[in-house]
Amino acid sequence: MTAFVRRTREVREAEERERLAPLAALSTASRGRVRDEPPDEYRTAFERDRDRIMHSKAFRRLKHKTQVFINPEGDHFVTRLTHTIQVTQIARALAAALSLNESLAEAIALGHDVGHSPFGHTGEEALSPYYPPAGWHHAAQSVRVFEKVEDLNLSWEVRDGIRAHSWRIEPPPATQEGLCVRFADRIAYLTHDALDAVRAGVLSFDDFPAGVRRRFGEPGRRWIGEMITAVIDESMAAGDVRMDRPTLDVMHELREFMFDNVYMNEQQLVRQQGAIDVIRRLVDHLLAHPEDLPASFRESPDLLLQVVVDYVAGMTDRFAIATYERLYGPAPLVAEGWS
Repeated sequence: MTAFVRRTREVREAEERERLAPLAALSTASRGRVRDEPPDEYRTAFERDRDRIMHSKAFRRLKHKTQVFINPEGDHFVTRLTHTIQVTQIARALAAALSLNESLAEAIALGHDVGHSPFGHTGEEALSPYYPPAGWHHAAQSVRVFEKVEDLNLSWEVRDGIRAHSWRIEPPPATQEGLCVRFADRIAYLTHDALDAVRAGVLSFDDFPAGVRRRFGEPGRRWIGEMITAVIDESMAAGDVRMDRPTLDVMHELREFMFDNVYMNEQQLVRQQGAIDVIRRLVDHLLAHPEDLPASFRESPDLLLQVVVDYVAGMTDRFAIATYERLYGPAPLVAEGWS
């Protein structure tokens, strides 16, 4: 008698049908891929997508991309990679509690931010003038990374969840798992950006609004637990992934507070302007000198602007800084670091 039980793809697909909630996305009911592929022996379609994303070059580069604080000196600040891991954990927690498809939620969460430029959300302000009138958004770029730059041939549900993970994007995700990632992203960034702001000396615990402290307690694991529980409880009652209105209002209050006091903080704005200058000068240089693009990008059939933006948006912070300094000298955002 063997000590193991073999779980093939067929077994896993049967388990999905038996144990997942009626609203869960089944891998066997996926809308499929752009190009048909023979199924994997062991992995479901969404498990396969998760693994492809995790092994992609774009995913690896997240470790050297900014979350909020640009060029920090300390080792404990959140990076785009650690943020992504945190979003994935929260999304899986929500999906597991609601009997949704954890592998789909995980795949969407792992891929949701690969389109971010260096220096965080600053890249959207830097690149949007090149894309009038709608501007440039990292969510659309994340989809493009997996469809064009590194064509992974992902399932439609994964690409849709990545497309609409941001609350700014309409229509919302088509799956409940995609909605889990929407909440997980906001829960993760508000919580850990708040801790980073305290660590950087931008805020103290007493600075947070009284209503936020009453509802969630001190920043950290309690915030995460309270927000996750609020989503689970309201989703069970409503039959759709959502958060109860009173808690959602407090979350919105916290987000507005973070924008006013952290994301748009005067010191942060100075660094953001430096980051914008770096990104735009790199784009302008490559538009004027496309011969400086790597060979793989020069061979692309797409318009030059799109190719240049694909290349610059894919840069890590340190590679963007090094490239800028090779062309122009000291970068305008590498002055005094966050301690």
